Amino acid sequence: MRSKLFASGFRPTFLITGMAAALLVPLWVSTWGFGWSLPMAWPPTVWHAHEMVFGFVVAAIAGFLLTAVPSWTGQRGFAGAPLMLLVALWLAARLLIATSAFWPATVVAGVDVAFLVALAILVAPPLLRSQNRNTPLLLVILCLAGCNAASHWALLQRDAGAAQHAVLLGIDITLLLVTVIGGRIVPAFTASGLRSSGVSVQMRTWRWTTPAVVAAMIAVALVDLFWVNSPLAGGVAGVAAILHTVRILQWRSLATWRQPIVWVLHLGYAWLPVGLALKCLALLDGAAISAFWLHALTIGVLATMILAVMTRAALGHTGRALVVDPAVALSYLLLLCAGLVRVFGLGVLGLPYLFVIVISACFWTAAFGVFLAVYAPILWTARADGKPG
Repeated sequence: MRSKLFASGFRPTFLITGMAAALLVPLWVSTWGFGWSLPMAWPPTVWHAHEMVFGFVVAAIAGFLLTAVPSWTGQRGFAGAPLMLLVALWLAARLLIATSAFWPATVVAGVDVAFLVALAILVAPPLLRSQNRNTPLLLVILCLAGCNAASHWALLQRDAGAAQHAVLLGIDITLLLVTVIGGRIVPAFTASGLRSSGVSVQMRTWRWTTPAVVAAMIAVALVDLFWVNSPLAGGVAGVAAILHTVRILQWRSLATWRQPIVWVLHLGYAWLPVGLALKCLALLDGAAISAFWLHALTIGVLATMILAVMTRAALGHTGRALVVDPAVALSYLLLLCAGLVRVFGLGVLGLPYLFVIVISACFWTAAFGVFLAVYAPILWTARADGKPG
């Protein structure tokens, strides 16, 4: 059967997202905990942070945009050679970074940053032609490209701290994206999911909530830009945590427990106020329980929302029913365990740190291994309804 991998934007990008998740974390554990090394010029901790954001997360963002933009604009989807070029850039960047000891730093940086630039060039024409309300997302892509470029520049200057700062800003931008897009899809998918199961529900959100949480997340990013890890950053994170809590309490989360494809969205979003509250506690008090707040935001929010959106979108855009395989529901729980162990294993459970890292990585890898096992055939083969795409 002829492959349909490059017949639609989500197919190759979701596949490389799953591959990145399943490979990058075990590689990191091998280098950090067991002395295995890659031929790269980067400090291992910087490589891990950078690749999880500008490798894993950014690939997922590309998949989402390449799928959503045709729906938003009513214009032709992305397929064929442009997708092949985009995936080739992503793969080349991962290989160049992993073997950066052999290459000029400017070449590594150029190829890596080119991925986001190419993505912006690809999605800009339909957004601009249609004057779509989502056109400002182009600015988000370019800001991420700027953060990526800044991290490479910092490494060129041998400033690992500045490189990590640039990655943190990239995380802030992606959390803003979750705030905006998640604020649309979580209540919408909740309402449609509950209606399909015969539950009559009205999703009412206070009008001020959305602008308030978006403004709060912009403030989080700006404070992290100029006053990173300061008490002010902690205070702003605390305010944002309260606003996100108010927002999610309006979304009928408990009513979704029978539908994994819906409750996983609530689970991912729920990590956002948790992670921001832990950040507030860490920067204002330094409590041990809050030491790993960043992983609550990365594993908890970003990875869970990525897994949730990929598993749903891949079904819907291949003509399949929006009901996940039980194994996929298990993968949601495995990822939840990965986050809980990584965030609370040391400070709350008192587990040895190496044990925390290894166990969390095992849960994580198993979660995305299940995703690949179930969804690689879906992403590779034709739509179930026989339609193109």
